[in-house]
Amino acid sequence: MRRFLFSVSLSALAISGAHAQDASSGNGDDAEIDQIIVIGETKRFGATKSETPIVETPRSVSIITSDEFLDFGALTLSNVLNYTAGVTGNAFGIATRGDSATIRGLDAPEYQDNLQVNFGFFNNARADIYTLEQVEVLKGPASVLYGQAAPGGIVSTVSKIAGQDKLGKEFLGTAGNFERYQASLDLGFDLSGDGTWTARFVGVYRDSGTQFDFVDDDAIVIAPSLTYDNGRTSFTALFNFTDRNSDTDSQFLPLTATACQSDQVTISEPNVCANAPAQQVDPSVFVGDPAFNRFDTRAYTATIFATHQFNDIVSFEGTARYRDNEADYFQSWISFTGDGNPRLNADGTPTFGRTFFGGPAGSDQIAVDARLRANFNTGIINHEILGGVNYQNVETFSDQAFLSGVPFTLTGVPSTFNIFDPVYDGSEIPPADVFDAARFLQEDETVSTDFYIIDNMTIGNLIVNAGIRYSSVNSRDASTDQEDNEFPITAGALYKTPFGLNPYISYAQSFRATVGTDVVAGTPLLPRRGEQLEIGFKYQPPGTANYLAVAYFDLEEDNLVDFLATGSTQPGLTIEATGVEVEGILNLGDLAFDFDFRYLDADEVDENGGALPRPSIPSTAASLWALWSPSAGQLDGFRLGAGFRFVGQNESNGTAFLATNQFAPSPIRVVTDRYIVFDALVSYAFDNGVEASLNVRNIGNNEFFTTCLSRGDCFVGEERTILGTVAYRF
Repeated sequence: MRRFLFSVSLSALAISGAHAQDASSGNGDDAEIDQIIVIGETKRFGATKSETPIVETPRSVSIITSDEFLDFGALTLSNVLNYTAGVTGNAFGIATRGDSATIRGLDAPEYQDNLQVNFGFFNNARADIYTLEQVEVLKGPASVLYGQAAPGGIVSTVSKIAGQDKLGKEFLGTAGNFERYQASLDLGFDLSGDGTWTARFVGVYRDSGTQFDFVDDDAIVIAPSLTYDNGRTSFTALFNFTDRNSDTDSQFLPLTATACQSDQVTISEPNVCANAPAQQVDPSVFVGDPAFNRFDTRAYTATIFATHQFNDIVSFEGTARYRDNEADYFQSWISFTGDGNPRLNADGTPTFGRTFFGGPAGSDQIAVDARLRANFNTGIINHEILGGVNYQNVETFSDQAFLSGVPFTLTGVPSTFNIFDPVYDGSEIPPADVFDAARFLQEDETVSTDFYIIDNMTIGNLIVNAGIRYSSVNSRDASTDQEDNEFPITAGALYKTPFGLNPYISYAQSFRATVGTDVVAGTPLLPRRGEQLEIGFKYQPPGTANYLAVAYFDLEEDNLVDFLATGSTQPGLTIEATGVEVEGILNLGDLAFDFDFRYLDADEVDENGGALPRPSIPSTAASLWALWSPSAGQLDGFRLGAGFRFVGQNESNGTAFLATNQFAPSPIRVVTDRYIVFDALVSYAFDNGVEASLNVRNIGNNEFFTTCLSRGDCFVGEERTILGTVAYRF
């Protein structure tokens, strides 16, 4: 099994998995547990910016390799994260607009090759996972390494690029339900004959529907790269063109047509369902209009990677990127606000019509992360010092309109759209001149210049690290020009025992700038600041590929923003989260198990001590993936995988309209029940380089809601997904 998280001794090479063609090999003593297999290792252009084995890192880090993407039958980055402790992916069902995830109860920014990759409001082309080598999750505050970030952690992806060890060739053809068809190829070339010049071409073509009516997931992606590497200096140029044509799967289905008819959802205020229809809506229903809705994105990305070894002590590495994102986003949904709420009449027609939103949007990014690394000794202390500079300039824009309650706003005629028997005739779409007149242009620019230094010290079996960052962030929009200067720190210690049990402790801080003026205090909004204390241990018995990690964490983030009708304010809200995470790997010859568990208590606490759970965040989650890969006999080449994903209940608290058109006297509580789904893999690799596999996600086609919100909507979970893949590798 190619699972992440750990360094393994060379003696474990034989059981590393059927797809270990990229694994390093060599002679060595079984006791030399510092040597690692390439699969699952941290990378200098990954989350930790280091090749230090995870078992020796005093932080929680998880790695998912590209081979595992295939094993899990993952379609998106959110799917990739389903078997990772501490991470909630697909919290709002399947996602076509993006890959939002939370780590330890807080939203997680996405990075690619050391640089942040998504900005603004649904104006980015999401990454296709076939272009990724692996995904790394760094848990806890990461502001010393990355600047602005939430204290829960970051999701970091590593691109497929050319290299001397990436000369294989692969063709994949995939077909699945919902009329999904995809062709993928990954071709490596040695241009010079000696590995000095190499090239790689990664491409994807997809023509696909989804479980929602009229919502497609089509894409064309090309990602060529060229690498020069003479053993001392390396230089890689990567270009990525991504063109995706889709719509949004989030239909914001009304509580009164989902939760009110379901035993999976509990609503504290019974009057919310007083006028609800008796019928539950079809989960695949589309509440927009095919003549209006679309979410088409395009991105051009040019990235340069460079490394140079000056001498035995000092080396350089860096990433530079230019990225241009374009989005054409138009969506309609049943309106949330106004007289007549809740949102549906008993006959399934909206009480206040539909909302129409959309227009062009985009972002431009220029970013550089460059650093020097020095390895040297001072007495008994071995140092690895990383000193870096990070510069980033991001401009975002949107020219979008928001018309609520259409067609009331335009004609005064009640909506005729029936959620149980929808007709898509375009009669309710606002006229183009009315819609264009309502557009509002918004432009923002954020420029940050940061310097950071981290010292990773080894004193015998004790590993200690400490770091600090200076971050200057200047944010500008039409009304605000704001500068924030922050000095986050991090520190940690881990002790390596001879029997493989490594206890550790770490402390880290985070920040993220908040632009605007507090309409109550009349002062600029303060940055959101976070901190975390983490205590745990990592255990890998010497000479084995077995691993166990247990972490307890206590984190908080303050200066949360509350949005009022007149603007933004910071009323003293704080996020407080504590939890336990367990990640384990057990290899028993041809059988391997990967287990993940988390318990989380995450609340939003006001200045008076009142606390409410973080919305849509389950307190418990667990997963298990088992893989049987016979290494000899007639079944050599056969692989059988099976797993389950358990997600506990979550809740949402807030105000809501009652059937009597009045607000509830106190916040209502909406609790969405837990769910469990099962996944499976059957695969066989023939001797001629052909491999055929079948993936099924949610085998039992379990129908469930991932979350329902007190504001009035529910999100349906992923239905059964079947994928058949034929791969040819040579």
